[in-house]
Amino acid sequence: MTTLGLIGSGNIGSTVARLAVDAGYDVVLSNSRGPETLADLVSQLGPRARAATATEAAAAGDLVLVTVPLHAHDRVPVEPLVGKVVMDTNNYYPDRDGHVDALDRAEGTTSGLLQAHLPTSRVVKVFNNIFFVALAQLGRPRGAQDRTTLPVFGDDEGAKGEVTAFLDAIGYDALDAGTLDESWRAENGRPAYVVPYATDGDVTAPSPAGAEAVRELLGRADRSRDPQPAAQGTPPS
Repeated sequence: MTTLGLIGSGNIGSTVARLAVDAGYDVVLSNSRGPETLADLVSQLGPRARAATATEAAAAGDLVLVTVPLHAHDRVPVEPLVGKVVMDTNNYYPDRDGHVDALDRAEGTTSGLLQAHLPTSRVVKVFNNIFFVALAQLGRPRGAQDRTTLPVFGDDEGAKGEVTAFLDAIGYDALDAGTLDESWRAENGRPAYVVPYATDGDVTAPSPAGAEAVRELLGRADRSRDPQPAAQGTPPS
């Protein structure tokens, strides 16, 4: 069985870990505070879960989720991720991360920064545009009419295929939304950020969203305009 390594175990990380365990994956969790601080979460997840350092989680994972604040992306271990598929959940929140000139000038993307830090890994952007409450609740069996679609962005078709298979296993369809350079379309403040999966803009009331709805909202994104908050009260993941 595939092992999922997690670098970061906050709201999105712990939610994905729980979905993965429920789908039969082993998970190795890590955070910036040390494995001992994850004891309660590991206990909740059961025997398929264990805690480790970030380096150990990266080495253990056949597939790895990086879900850390943008300002910490350059502390992600490089060597154990050589050749691996790395799922990136990040968004740019200047109030949290400080200003990044390239992003402010629309000359790069958050996942592009991670890919530059991990030049021998295959980075795929996913899980960044859905609130963790919705992510925990909207998974459905394959073929369900109300199955939700998540966009994936990446430069490696094989890597996107592996992420699509993972999403399918945890109850979601995938929409191939383009390259990492296009991943800004699903980031904080764009039309496809959070809102597709919220009822009337309420992120605490999850609502399924299919591929056509997500594709249409991605198409509305305009990089020449400053992004506006898509949903009030949505905290960084």
